[in-house]
Amino acid sequence: MPDSNTESATRAAAFSPYVALRSLVRGRALTVGPAVSVREALLLLDRMRADAVVVLDESTRVPLGIITLPDVVRRIAIEGGDLQAPIAAVMTSGLITVPADGTVHQASVVMVRRGVRHLVLTEADGSYFDLISQSDLYTLPGAQSTDLVQAILAARDLRTLVGLASEVRRFVVRLVAERVNAEALCHRLSSLNDLLTLQVIELVAGQFDLPYVPWCWLVFGSEGRLEQTLATDQDNGLIFAAESDAQASSLRTAFLPFARAVNEALDACGFPLCKGNIMASNPQWCLSTSEWRSAFSGWLESPQPEALLNSSIFFDFRALYGQESLANELRAWLLARASSYPIFLRAMVENTLNWESPLNWWNGFRYDRDKAFPHTIDLKKHGSRPFVDAARIHALAGRIPDTNTVERLRVSGEKMGMAAEELAALIDAFHHIQRLRLEHQMRSGAGSDCNRIDPDDLHELDRLILKESLKQVQNLQRRLARAHAPA
Repeated sequence: MPDSNTESATRAAAFSPYVALRSLVRGRALTVGPAVSVREALLLLDRMRADAVVVLDESTRVPLGIITLPDVVRRIAIEGGDLQAPIAAVMTSGLITVPADGTVHQASVVMVRRGVRHLVLTEADGSYFDLISQSDLYTLPGAQSTDLVQAILAARDLRTLVGLASEVRRFVVRLVAERVNAEALCHRLSSLNDLLTLQVIELVAGQFDLPYVPWCWLVFGSEGRLEQTLATDQDNGLIFAAESDAQASSLRTAFLPFARAVNEALDACGFPLCKGNIMASNPQWCLSTSEWRSAFSGWLESPQPEALLNSSIFFDFRALYGQESLANELRAWLLARASSYPIFLRAMVENTLNWESPLNWWNGFRYDRDKAFPHTIDLKKHGSRPFVDAARIHALAGRIPDTNTVERLRVSGEKMGMAAEELAALIDAFHHIQRLRLEHQMRSGAGSDCNRIDPDDLHELDRLILKESLKQVQNLQRRLARAHAPA
């Protein structure tokens, strides 16, 4: 029987798609060696009331394959297989694996996209950790939108994907109207957008003769944090392996036309081209592993305003398509170095402490004198961004690999010994602001006022909760200033 702590972790994962898969483990999954007979494996499945068993190399613990009850029925009962045959003869090889430290979101997308009900979790060295099933991921993206997910996966041309992108937005608008909570909304939107983008990249990749080297499509900003709203543009880049500067230059030349085609296809799907040109089609952000490290080192070593701006976008990177290990290794390298640059971290702290509260001294709303949008508050600039910035600083200082703001706050809060009720208040405040942004975007569209709300347009309860949420920013910043005060 699973213990109460494990059950709690599993329940928590149902509400947070950003937790590590490792935390879902409820007990060791069944494993057998490749020489075990089919009959023995079947008896084991029956005795343990399980539906799958993983076949392991007994010396290295590397997973070789998997056998499920439907596999046995098909291959033994229907195809006339031999019950005395070794399990290796009927197992499904070519396993789909994900890192045990990957997220529920990552596994959910892989499971839906590949049409499988089980994923094998592995350690960094490739050895077996555990097995996860679809039932463990009962926040599976598209659980209430199966037809839409399947349509995205079946799309084979850009025109179809353009139409489906509109369907995704309409679907999310319905969820917003139903007042689904902000975390679930952002997860559902990010999951569907991930699937859509994966299909776009795969479709475009088939039109190019790409270099035969490891490469990975990266996403930054809100997409990297899994916090996309209804008004979002592209922030992406590309990382590839190269053995020299000369090879990196040559590979970049080969990748850029492909990257440009992907950016244009995403634009057609309703993800506008980035006005700041932070896209993989920009040679500045189509880099080798060593070039990305050089860029990050330059920002850490010289915390000028441009470096601080870049850190607010690029340091939230996430692998989306390709060789994910390139991104994982880059993140590990960044986290190992960032905490050793206190001047840079302090500059980030000072930058976010410049936040001007939209509340005046008597707790009324204060407006920022924007003539184009009078009597409004920018809920991105003055609402969600302070949470995002503070969470990023804590993640860099504490070597926390998560990119999602809420998960960064949860992990850093626990590390700092923050009281559970105080941490919950911070997270609830961030979610409330995100929900207000989504509801406003549903009504106003993606124009320049997409994050601006007039508090007078809110009903009394939302207005009151918004005030309390903005007070939480002040609490968060006081804690941030204490944690990073000069020695």
